[in-house]
Amino acid sequence: MTSSSEKIKVAILGSGNIGTDLLIKVLRSPYLECTLFIGRNMSSGGMHKASSLGVRTSDQSIEAIVNDPDCCDIVFDATSAIDHKRHWAVLDGLGKTVIDMTPAKIGAICVPAINLDDCLIERNVNMITCGGQASLPMAYAIARTHPDVHYIEVVSSIASRSAGPATRLNIDEYVDTTSSALQYFSGCEKTKAILIINPANPCIDMQTTIFAKVEQANIEALRLEVDAMVRIIQSYVPGYQIILPPTLENNRIVIMVKVLGLGDYLPRYAGNLDIINCAAIAFAEKYAKLRYDQLRITNHESRITNCFSIIRNSWEGVDKCQKF
Repeated sequence: MTSSSEKIKVAILGSGNIGTDLLIKVLRSPYLECTLFIGRNMSSGGMHKASSLGVRTSDQSIEAIVNDPDCCDIVFDATSAIDHKRHWAVLDGLGKTVIDMTPAKIGAICVPAINLDDCLIERNVNMITCGGQASLPMAYAIARTHPDVHYIEVVSSIASRSAGPATRLNIDEYVDTTSSALQYFSGCEKTKAILIINPANPCIDMQTTIFAKVEQANIEALRLEVDAMVRIIQSYVPGYQIILPPTLENNRIVIMVKVLGLGDYLPRYAGNLDIINCAAIAFAEKYAKLRYDQLRITNHESRITNCFSIIRNSWEGVDKCQKF
């Protein structure tokens, strides 16, 4: 799939750090085409960046899609959890597939390394949080190798410069949504999520630590499971790396993860942008491939039907001539 006519059209709603980094990743995709980049302020850095890249922009927020519903098939909502609830009510009515980059916790939660295929039938897919995308595959690996997980805690640290206004506004939703996702993917009832926005200069790389209490730790089996999971994650997030492999410390399992970004919009320390945006791109591209394959099959079946129709009509014509 290389021509623009074959790509899935997407709109990005939200011109902050996440939305702008996402835009650059979409422009690089062979399966996606950004047909509209939407914010609220034409003078913002994100809008200037989009314009410089030749992307159509609008400062009309959700109304831009309402006024031109054919502009896209997929909408990435990179605004805030509060705004997404209002946006979904509108986009659902327009029949759009929505990838929610906020911790609104409305749609099906998706971690590509765990349940990508299961989410492809959903019209509202929630990418949880940056800390969730970094930690949930590890929590899932812990649960797969330990049937008796009593407690899981994850602590994510990100650079203050990488945290935009929406991220700061969503702190409570971040904690709640990440904790709920930990429960969902691990089966552990007692979980906690912590986000540290670090103002250090130079900026720190994104780092996430996962702690787990289990009945009897099986570190050898867990390390094999983690290694396999990391290979899957690195297929769509190249900068994902384990800096402390599964270790038993004070009767608890500890795993430490670092994520380096590609430096598409902010420097590489902003791995928190990459971990969630690359996950969203992984879903969108798989969805686009599925749509493309379905369309190709439909077109092929239509051509076969037309061929049979032509053949049938031809034989009917021959038969009439013979009778005449």
